[in-house]
Amino acid sequence: MVPGYLEANSRVILAAGLIAAIALVDSRVDAPISFGFLYLLPMFLVGTVWRRWQILGTAAVCTALADMFDAFHFMWSVTVPQDILVFSALGGAGLFAFEITARRRHERLHLEEVEQESAARKAAEEQLEFLIDSSPAAILTMDADFAILRANAAAHRLLGVAPGKLPGRIVHRYIPALARVPSIRQNGQAFRTGMQCRGERENREVFLASVFFSTYQTAVGPRLAALVVDASEELREREESNLEQMLAGSRILMGAVSHEIRNVCGAIAVSYENLARAGALRDNQDFEALGSLVETLNTVASLELRQSAADSRASGGDLAEILGDLRIVLEPYCQEADIDVHWEVEESLPPVWVDRHRLLQVLLNLVKNSARALEGAAEKRMDIQVSAGRGIVSIRVADSGPGIVSSEKLFQPFQRGAESTGLGLYISRAFMRSFRGDLRYDPALPGCSFVIELAVAGSPVDNHPQAGQHGSNSTVTTR
Repeated sequence: MVPGYLEANSRVILAAGLIAAIALVDSRVDAPISFGFLYLLPMFLVGTVWRRWQILGTAAVCTALADMFDAFHFMWSVTVPQDILVFSALGGAGLFAFEITARRRHERLHLEEVEQESAARKAAEEQLEFLIDSSPAAILTMDADFAILRANAAAHRLLGVAPGKLPGRIVHRYIPALARVPSIRQNGQAFRTGMQCRGERENREVFLASVFFSTYQTAVGPRLAALVVDASEELREREESNLEQMLAGSRILMGAVSHEIRNVCGAIAVSYENLARAGALRDNQDFEALGSLVETLNTVASLELRQSAADSRASGGDLAEILGDLRIVLEPYCQEADIDVHWEVEESLPPVWVDRHRLLQVLLNLVKNSARALEGAAEKRMDIQVSAGRGIVSIRVADSGPGIVSSEKLFQPFQRGAESTGLGLYISRAFMRSFRGDLRYDPALPGCSFVIELAVAGSPVDNHPQAGQHGSNSTVTTR
């Protein structure tokens, strides 16, 4: 700014000097020559610096000087039009220089803005290119014929192709499901979606691909961009977790079945001993065979499938994160059922001993039980309260339903009148006890209220909810 200011002042000083010099020469030279045209030069200089009114004022001064020292003396009828013509010429020259300078200044500013935008765009492109090249996810761009235009390093690694060899190849060879995407050349509709499908590497190895793709328009035609992630490990972990949950549930179920069979076998054994003691069927071979069958069945039922300590995958976990997963699953489900859910969660909950998958299944089972109970209720409300106590974190799931008529056999399997086999709460309690937790029914509140108790991570074993109080026969049926 300072150099420009000095340059402007220099032009003004030079213009003032020229005006003074021209006026001095015009006053000293006594010849029939008019020097008024020389004022055009200082007017050009003034026009590059000053504003319009200043230019016109300078033109008026120059016109007055030219008229004052003019060697020719005319009548007023001639002098006035002549002065107007001189003023117009000088003012027009100054304004012409002003407009040219203003346009050049505007073009210079516009050029600077373009250069700044170009530099910013270049920096953004460099950052985007670095982000794409360093991304752990495979990123592909394709033309309207699904030919790969560009692929980052992660895409070459994922598809097992040598670096730089993917451009030019058809993407359907590696992601066949993209062949079902409508042609972006014929269909101008934009797509922005994702899918899970089968992917294939260069060596024909198959993997599960999570593909997120979108279409967009460019100056050279439509384009398709896809982000591909290998979800095979996630699939394996999910299937292994499902298998472990199924095995754990099967062990609990078989334990319940064995318990019921033992009860039946015990009753049959008593009847068999009474008949044998009476002696009426002592030599009957079918009766002896029946006794052997009952003894064998009782022996099989005695082989309880207990869950070992190694079966539990409990560890110190963040309960708030698990509750967040529950809300993601629960809230759309409750919205469809018109159930009003209220959450009361204390802040800064301590870490607890928990198996997140089993706890999530227990919570979902309780919520679905409440949803069934609220189907015919006038008020459909569910309250989930989480609070921390001494060595225990409690999760209360309560609803405004009609409640449970009889809670004497609430957690026993194979009950009369229960939904399906009546194993929901039985397995839920077994899941909770597998990682030092407990599930109990609280009849003190109106409606139906269940309480999940979790041991705080790091608390003594004596303080956890199930220590020394869990027997095989619990007082608390499935809904």
